[in-house]
Amino acid sequence: MAEQDNTFKKIAIVSHPQIPKAAEEVIEIISLFHEYGIEVSHSQLGDLAFHERIQSGEFDLLIALGGDGTMLRAGHLCAPRSIPILGINFGHFGFLIEIRENQWAEFIPRLLEGDFWLEKRMMLSAEQWRENHLLGSWDVVNEVVVSRGKIIRPVILDASVDGRFLTTYVADGLIASTPTGSTAYALAAGGPILPPELRNILLVAVAPHLSIDRAIVLAEGSSVSIIVHTDHQAVLSVDGQAPVDLVSGDRVEARSGKHTTQFVRFQDPGYFYRNLTPHMYNNPSTGNIR
Repeated sequence: MAEQDNTFKKIAIVSHPQIPKAAEEVIEIISLFHEYGIEVSHSQLGDLAFHERIQSGEFDLLIALGGDGTMLRAGHLCAPRSIPILGINFGHFGFLIEIRENQWAEFIPRLLEGDFWLEKRMMLSAEQWRENHLLGSWDVVNEVVVSRGKIIRPVILDASVDGRFLTTYVADGLIASTPTGSTAYALAAGGPILPPELRNILLVAVAPHLSIDRAIVLAEGSSVSIIVHTDHQAVLSVDGQAPVDLVSGDRVEARSGKHTTQFVRFQDPGYFYRNLTPHMYNNPSTGNIR
């Protein structure tokens, strides 16, 4: 693994406010960085003033203490400024995180010696349109989902790829996922696992009824447009965040974004495949670890 110059002079650490263990460990982590003369600032995820400091480009690296949800939030904050993210898993699953909570003391010296590489992952740009009015736009790490709301009835979704009609789904929802998101909701909905270095959009229908029930991997550079038809509630959700209400006729567009999420990695690039089997069938949320 090629070494690179250590360029991290000012580091931000965010911890999940509902994980007490992370709050306890952060003091020791900061002390270790201070031994190397590195300036470190810490706050909890959700501190808007601290978020503004990150988004202003004040820091060279962000360390995220939590689980995959924390990593997603970190991606939203850091990608526009090309700030790398190092995750330390204090959460449950940690599919996106390489370092477990009891390993950070082993890896931080390697980080400061430049013994790491940056894994660059595709993001999506998503937009909500109503007629010719743009109502919202988002950077997406995992997926954008157009789906039914609380009423247990399917929605009708017209999907087009690169401006050409693809099909009409009658389903609970349609997922437009990045390769990163292929191991999240898309996987639960029966989609394939894509290598993280790809730059393709994955389409997966959720509970389709007499519609295409196979996932579709779009060509690199392709975009997707989804128009919702419904007489009841429909919503848009980005990376599991709070849903946004849709009305019949609304259009959601997703394409390859201009930003890239960068994760600090220490294992060789083959780590992704080695980690698949340990993760599969061992969801810690159930409490049943094999």
